Amino acid sequence: MTIRRMTATDVPQVHAIEVATFAMPWSQESLLNEMERNACARYLVAVDECGTVRAYAGAWIIFDEAHITNVAVEKALRGQGLGRAIMAALIQYAANMGAAYMTLEVRRSNTVAQALYNSMGFVELAVRKRYYEDNGEDALLLVCDTLPPVEPNFAEDGDTPEDTA
Repeated sequence: MTIRRMTATDVPQVHAIEVATFAMPWSQESLLNEMERNACARYLVAVDECGTVRAYAGAWIIFDEAHITNVAVEKALRGQGLGRAIMAALIQYAANMGAAYMTLEVRRSNTVAQALYNSMGFVELAVRKRYYEDNGEDALLLVCDTLPPVEPNFAEDGDTPEDTA
């Protein structure tokens, strides 16, 4: 797998993963808006040797905070380390962009994702009561303030840490 910046041409494949993963998926239009109009948005995709998107992750980076918006792995590839790899790349990217800490919300019932996030340094900060509109489930607000050092060869012109190594 190769991890790189997401582009507008990736949106249909990313949307398919989004629909298969989330109870309330983002629309293709929303994902495209993230690519083309949201100056704070940074999204990464993991693509296989054929160029097929197998996972994606995104964050809004505003000053020293990065807020993770989405993380999803194609169902058939879950549990094989791809989620960890794309999260690590996103965390590094945010650090390279100047983020000092990251936040995210996760469903209280999503213990698999919580275990991944906890293993990567995220800790529970608060509970957002009835956060999810589809069923009123609470979200746990997690934060990580142990981001890695900035990579010396990082360039924001579309390169990811994997591209510059």
